[in-house]
Amino acid sequence: MILAQDGEVIFYANFFTPMESDRLFHDLYTGIHWCQEHLQMFGKQIPAPRLTAWHGDVGKSYTYSRLTHHPQPWTAPLTLIRKRIEPIAQVQFNGVLLNLYRNGNDSMAWHSDDEPELGPNPIIGSVSLGGTRHFRFRHRYQKANPVGVNLTHGSLLIMGGSTQHFWQHQLAKTSRPVRPRINLTFRVIR
Repeated sequence: MILAQDGEVIFYANFFTPMESDRLFHDLYTGIHWCQEHLQMFGKQIPAPRLTAWHGDVGKSYTYSRLTHHPQPWTAPLTLIRKRIEPIAQVQFNGVLLNLYRNGNDSMAWHSDDEPELGPNPIIGSVSLGGTRHFRFRHRYQKANPVGVNLTHGSLLIMGGSTQHFWQHQLAKTSRPVRPRINLTFRVIR
């Protein structure tokens, strides 16, 4: 258990074996149609600091940062991962946001996964493949130190309960050398 209050976050460091993780990373890295999104910030279009893809059930589009993503079909590796994590998350996921962090300069700013189509208490199943990156949580209302965890190759992080109401999370840039990382965040679109 990562968070002790105002949410439920559970971490499984070696959910997939090293051999499974290597194979899945390769299959996703080479088999996904990665897109470079552009975000509107300060009146300018800037490239997002990562590459993305959205896969899911037919009709399960997902909107965040004023960008709407229409689902690509499930692939065999995505279906395999989904079937492995659903019993742990105790939910049936119908979409997955894939993020490719190419190096330490790719990042994600503080945010919560609280878009309306995720429902009131979303469950997010986050699988990490590739380079280890430090992931942090900070409470929205209490002035406490952020809580961090190293997301390792083959790990699973489950965020549920009221986590998205009370906590934000981020993947900060790092100056240390790091291998490319693929992060898959499985979701339920209502």
